[in-house]
Amino acid sequence: MRGVDEVRVTFLGVGGGNPDQMSPEALAAIRRAELIVGAQRLLDAVPLRPDQRVLASIRSEEIAEALSRDGAREACVVFSGDTGFYSGARTLLPLLTAQGAECSFVPGLSSVQLLAARLRRPWQDWTLCSAHGTQCDAIAAVLRGRPTFFLTGGAQTPASICAELAETGLGDLRVTVGENLSYEQERVVETTVSVCAGMTFAPLSVLLVEAAALPERTPGGIPDDAFERGDVPMTKQEVRAVVRSKLGVRSGDILWDVGAGTGSVSIELALTAREGRVYAIECGEEACALIERNKRRFGAWNLHLARGTAPEALAGLPAPDAMFVGGSKGALRGIVAAALERNPAVRLCISAIAVETLSAALALCTEMKLEAEVTQLSVSRTAVAGGLHLLKANNPIFLITAKRGGEK
Repeated sequence: MRGVDEVRVTFLGVGGGNPDQMSPEALAAIRRAELIVGAQRLLDAVPLRPDQRVLASIRSEEIAEALSRDGAREACVVFSGDTGFYSGARTLLPLLTAQGAECSFVPGLSSVQLLAARLRRPWQDWTLCSAHGTQCDAIAAVLRGRPTFFLTGGAQTPASICAELAETGLGDLRVTVGENLSYEQERVVETTVSVCAGMTFAPLSVLLVEAAALPERTPGGIPDDAFERGDVPMTKQEVRAVVRSKLGVRSGDILWDVGAGTGSVSIELALTAREGRVYAIECGEEACALIERNKRRFGAWNLHLARGTAPEALAGLPAPDAMFVGGSKGALRGIVAAALERNPAVRLCISAIAVETLSAALALCTEMKLEAEVTQLSVSRTAVAGGLHLLKANNPIFLITAKRGGEK
C-alpha cells in the first residue's frame, strides 16, 4: 500500500461539469491522473480514459483513505464550481497535507460567475452566501444592503429562503434563480420574493436577491416625529440613544424589547444590529399595529413582533444577548428570570418613571445577585412662546442597567 505522502493530488474545479468550460490545464490534469475522485455527476461529465480508476465519493475522510489505499502516483479530486468558493476542498486539504501529500489547485467556473454571465452583470459588489447543506441567516445577509447571492441545497432552497424573506415583509424584492446552470436543462427565472416562495426548483439551483432599500440612520437616532405614534406612549429619542449605549448593542445580537409600544426602541435596535434579530414583545392591539407599520416605514426587516404578555410571550424566542424592558405590567420578576434562564450573561436595561418602579427594580437586582447601575435622565427641549424660546422639560426617567457579576 502506497502512502498518501507519495501521491500528487490535483484539486480540480470543473464548473458545472461541462467539459467545454474546462481549461486546458484542467483537461491535462484529468488526462495524466491514474485515479479520479468526486461526485458521480461530475465523473459522468469529465472525459475519462478506459484505464483510469474512478471513485464516486464526496466525503473528505473517505477520499483521503482511498488515496492512501489506491497506490496511484497521480490523482485528481474533482469539485463542482470553483475549488475556492464554498468547496469541499476546504475540508479535504488539511487531511492530505497532514499526511504529506503534494497538493495543487486548478480553479473552475463558479456558479456565481455563471449566473452573473447569464445576467450580463458584474458580481464584485454582491454579498456571497452558502445555504448549501447548512443553515444561513438570509435576513441578515440581505440587510447588508447589497445584492445577495445564495448557494442553495438540502433543506435550504430558493423557495424556503424566499419564504423567510417574505415573512419579514420583503416580498416585493426582485430575485433571480439559476437552475441547472451550464446543463441542457438550464433555466433562469426572474420574479419576486413572494412568487418564488411558492415555486419549485431543481436541487442544483442558486438564488440572487436584489438589494433591499435600507434607510440611513444617524448616530443620534431617529427623530420622534418620524415615527407613527397614535395614542401609544413612546420612548423619546434621547432616551433611545442612551438605551442603545447602555445595552452595548453589537451587529449580530439577539435583542428583546419587552413592552415595545410604538416599536421606537425596537426599530433603533434593529437598525443597529443589522446582522442580528430584534423581538418586540407587545400585547396591545393598537401598539402591535403601529410596530408593524413603523417596521415597514424604516425598513427594520430584522424586527419580529411577538404578540402577547411577558413573560409568557417570551417562550420560544431565541436566547437574548440583551434585553430592554420598557413596560412590564407588574411582571418584572418573571421577565428578568426568563431572560436569565435563557442566557445567564444577558445584558439588561430597565426603564422606570415612578420611584416605586425604580425601587422594585433595584431590589430585584439585589435579590438575583445582579450588578446594577442607575442612570437618571432629564431632557428639556425648546418650545416657542411669544417669540421666545423656552425650555420645556420631559418627564425624568431612570435607566437601570444590570448583569451578572464578572460578565462583559
